[in-house]
Amino acid sequence: MTVMAERPTINGTEPDSFEGLLRTLDELDVPDGYQAEIIRGNIVVSPWSKGYYTRVMRLVCQQLEPHLPEGHVIERAPNPYVFPGDERAYGPDIHAAHAKALETADNHIDGEALCFVAELTSSTTRDDDLTDKVEVYGRAGIPVYLILDMQEEQATVLWTPSAKGYESRDTRPFGEKLSIPAPFGCVLDTTGFRAP
Repeated sequence: MTVMAERPTINGTEPDSFEGLLRTLDELDVPDGYQAEIIRGNIVVSPWSKGYYTRVMRLVCQQLEPHLPEGHVIERAPNPYVFPGDERAYGPDIHAAHAKALETADNHIDGEALCFVAELTSSTTRDDDLTDKVEVYGRAGIPVYLILDMQEEQATVLWTPSAKGYESRDTRPFGEKLSIPAPFGCVLDTTGFRAP
């Protein structure tokens, strides 16, 4: 095990095997208050969000739920979505997918089932949220990726997924309104997203 300040990682226990990492992830006894993801060939264990992040996640879900594509649900549960082509498994802070994709006994959900993801950055996850996840979510064809940069207090929406990530983006400071493109076609009011 390699430990990085508040962010331990475990190198793959079965050499060069994403499936081995997934099995290890499933068997991992993650301490209360932490979540585990597979990022760049490592299992990364990060602390859960600060208390007020729950308020922000609830506000996002309340505003987007009426605009979900038919048959889709939006959740804050830490479901692990898998991106085998990129050898990644992420547990987005907020995710929307067709309800049928969640009707599985499997621990791993197909990342391509997502129509929306949102990540709330923390000091330990910010770099991956702004770089690695942008590329992976875009390559997977997820139509909308919302980054709530809690350190800079700004919201960035990315859309038009491509092989390089996303072709379109818009950033607004917390407190302003942000247009969320198709398949939602609505406006997100970021009032109430700031730290207490």
